[in-house]
Formats: sequence, C-alpha cells, structure tokens
Amino acid sequence: MRSETEGAGEVLTSRSSSLSPLHIGIDASRSLRAEPTGTEFYSRQIIGHMLAAPNDRSAFRLYAPETPTAEAMRGAAPPPHDRRAVTVRTLPGKRLWTHRALAWELCRRPPHALFVPAHVVPFLPPPLLPPTVVTLHDAGYRYFPRSHTALQRLYLELSTRWSAAAAQRIIAVSRHTADDLQRFYGVPEAKIRVIHEAPVPRAPEPGRDAATAPVYERPYALYVGTIQPRKNLLRLIDAFAHLTQQQEIGWDLVLVGRRGWLSEAYERHAAARGLTGRVHFPGYLPDGVVAALMKKALFFAFPSLFEGFGLPVLEAQTTGAAVMCAKNSALPEIAGDAALLVDPEDVDDIAAAMLRLSRDEALRQELIAKGYENVKRFSWEKAARETLAVLEEAAAKK
Repeated sequence: MRSETEGAGEVLTSRSSSLSPLHIGIDASRSLRAEPTGTEFYSRQIIGHMLAAPNDRSAFRLYAPETPTAEAMRGAAPPPHDRRAVTVRTLPGKRLWTHRALAWELCRRPPHALFVPAHVVPFLPPPLLPPTVVTLHDAGYRYFPRSHTALQRLYLELSTRWSAAAAQRIIAVSRHTADDLQRFYGVPEAKIRVIHEAPVPRAPEPGRDAATAPVYERPYALYVGTIQPRKNLLRLIDAFAHLTQQQEIGWDLVLVGRRGWLSEAYERHAAARGLTGRVHFPGYLPDGVVAALMKKALFFAFPSLFEGFGLPVLEAQTTGAAVMCAKNSALPEIAGDAALLVDPEDVDDIAAAMLRLSRDEALRQELIAKGYENVKRFSWEKAARETLAVLEEAAAKK
C-alpha cells in the first residue's frame, strides 16, 4: 500500500489483467476515527472489505485528511487483496475538507469513479465531478429536526439534496432509506441500490479490555448506541422506573455509548426518578467489552425513534442476546422476526415488553435462536461485492 502527501506525483497502479484497471477514488475521511460509530463504522468496514475482495479489475486511491494510524485502523476489515493496487492520498485540511481539499484533488487528477461512503459529494460542476456513487444512510433530520441546530439542518438538507442529484448512483443502507430518498428528494428508483450493512463479530481482547470492563452486581438490560434524544432513552428510563415502582425488579439498566447532544440530561433524569445506582452510564467502551456485556445481558433494549439501518440490533443478535426494539423506520426490516417489537412512544408498551423479556426464559431463547438465523442475511463481503458492481456501473454511464 502506497502513501502519498499533497504535492506528490501521480501514482496509478495497474494490475495483471488484460483489461485496463478501473481506478476508484474513495473518500476515506470518515474511516479514521479511533472510536467509530454509525457512518464512521460503515466507512471503515465497506472500504476495508472492498479492498480485500478478490478483484483484478480495480485499483484504489483513498483520500484522507491525515495518514491513518494503527490505532485508527484497529478492528478494521481484512488486509487488501493486492496492496500494490492501493494508494493512500493524504490531503491536509479540516474545515470543509470535502469541498476544498478533496474537490481540488478530483479536479487535478480525477479517478474513473468516486465512492463517497457517508452522505456528502464534493461541490463541483458536473463536468468536473467523476462518476460518483454515494451512500446515503438516512433522512433522520427530516423526522427529528430538533435533534440538530438550524445550521446543521441547513447543511444536511443542502448536502443531501446535492448528493442525491449529483451522484450517478445512490446506495441506500435499507429499503426504508431508499423510500425516504424517493419521498423527500424525488430520486428515481432506478438510481438507487439497496445494499445492507452487516454486523462484525466482536471478540474480547484479554488485557486490553479487562481494564475497561465494568462489573455489575445484578443482571441487567442493555442499550448500546449514542446517548442522544433520537434514541428515546428518556422513555426507556421512564419505563424502567415504572417497573421499579410497581414491583420488585432484580435487574438494572445499562446504557453504553458515546455521549452526544443533550446527553447530560439522562443521568439527571435517572437520578430524578430515584434510579441512582440502578441505571448505569459507562460511556463508550471497546468492541470486546461491548460484546461481553451483550452476551451476558438479560436482554438488549433498542427503542430508538428512528434508524436508517439499526446495526446495534444485529450486533446484539450476533452475540446471542434477546432483542427488544422499536417497530418503526428500518428496524423491522433489519430485525426480521427475531425481535420483540414495541411502540417507542408508549412507555407502558416498553415497560410491558421489558417485564415480559425479564421473566420469560422461553421467549428469550426463541429470540436468540431466531437472531442467529437473521444475521445470516447480512455480510460485509456481499456488501463490498455489490458496491464494487455499482461503481463499475456508474463509471460505464459517463
């Protein structure tokens, strides 16, 4: 794998093939975060598996604002199939990096096709923009505008509208997202390809994880995801509070995740409901620790108000946890018949489902078994093959 910095000479590596290689540029800026969630996790996995796929037709150039570190790539996908066909192009810059540094690079040396794994296509006049495939993950800001500042909403609206119009092909991570793109932006069905994400088996790392693994005295229900309003955690806490007030509950509630917008309100809310010591906020935890917590959980609770995909549901099913999740957005599509579905806006419904799962061992085992079957529908290898095919299709349209 070659590494280049701004100002380096052009390097396009050919593969041993009778066909001219398809040079694919990839926006890798979202894949560098050491604690990836959401689109960052998707970017890391889809890029890694695309590079690892047996493929003598393509050469890859990864664009990033900084050189990836070993820590940033921990837990990434398998190594590249052919390292000689991969170049990392470092383009320094921070503010508006996509529309300045990346856009300028594309003008100077355009690839045959560009892949943007996370929403934002560079602002370039159509004649200067390479054939582009963009992954649009959701339109959650349309459903929950108050989860974003006015400036964030404006940027999301304009960048999504531009990306949907400028790209030759759009990848939607769920059928629900594809429907939203047609509904809100009038994107033709023929332009959209639905390619699902997939879970990655999480394995504990002895030594590294031991120091960060929390220990709980009582059994627990578990949530994993960003701590923010859209995840509906206030109602989850209220449902748990309702149960503790009505009867003796011998288990706790553990909410794992990076703290997001308004996250400090949740600990105050739990304390106000008299749940100090019963609702736990351990913060962001390494993958191995999360896997161990999922495996030991009484059940996994995910009552989110909106999800473009819902990867935590599949991760819980992969580790052998019984799942309760909301019956909205993409969640029924992804969870299949392997989850107990609830109305996320009905605290009584959430509480009833939690009580049922805590007491019904047969139901938990049924959901666990169905979960193992459900996750077989999803594969990063399959997603990578399909994404490469869409890029070839887009390049042929130019």
